[in-house]
Amino acid sequence: MCSARKDVLVTSVDGCDVVWRSFGEGPATVLLHGGHGNWQHWARNIGPWSRTRRLLVPDMPGFGESGAAPRADLPGLVEVLARSLAQLSLGRIDVVGFSFGALVAAHLATGDGTGDAEVGRLALLGPAGHGGPRRMARELRDWRRCPDPQALAEAMRHNLAAFMINDPAAIDSEAVTIHTRACRATRFHSKSISRAGGLQQALARFPGPVWMIWGEADVTMSPEALAAIARDSRGASADAPQVRVSVVPGAGHWVQYEAHAQVNALLQPWLQQSAGMPAQAG
Repeated sequence: MCSARKDVLVTSVDGCDVVWRSFGEGPATVLLHGGHGNWQHWARNIGPWSRTRRLLVPDMPGFGESGAAPRADLPGLVEVLARSLAQLSLGRIDVVGFSFGALVAAHLATGDGTGDAEVGRLALLGPAGHGGPRRMARELRDWRRCPDPQALAEAMRHNLAAFMINDPAAIDSEAVTIHTRACRATRFHSKSISRAGGLQQALARFPGPVWMIWGEADVTMSPEALAAIARDSRGASADAPQVRVSVVPGAGHWVQYEAHAQVNALLQPWLQQSAGMPAQAG
């Protein structure tokens, strides 16, 4: 669990309170969690990354401790998040998104309404919205029907193994606690949005560098589709930055938790470089 010092900030947009947690000091990076998630999707990354950056980590509208957006669709969520972000007066930012949060990040970076916050770069971990094939082998269990805490914990472990984490040994009590708390507090229905596509079209409008990071065993994508996803995200401009793709061996969808050491080593130099610091080897 993250041990970095945090400040809690709350913005209000059309009656929707958005709860942000701020860690560290320096240039700003926004971290956006996945569907059925909350800010704790980044529990194993905040400590290392906050050494060189100020991290702004929200519970997105309809998740965790934040209120619900007036419109329960992707444009409505992005609008509230953008207007909330504008109230923080951050200046230039980088954005790191996970799963559904990566799709939100792509739309946030290519829309208006973020005030003085200009998005410089995007890092997208296991991004949703690519429209490619999935490879799930096990059905998820309906945890809402569990009759007692033990059954609930077992259902959560099953669902983590089926969708989020590849190595069963990595499904520890912290992962179960985070996933249970996040699922119970989720009111926004992101699944159909995540499956509908739109990621590549949004990224094609983004002028900055993009880095996609996937777990090798991520069930939300097919490895054979990665080249096409990257190609279709580059846009029509000949001088558009390349979309960089990295694959973390053996890891599942929640790659920044299961393979936190590898992901932290990948992104720490990226964050240091953005902060104007010399990059260090992973």
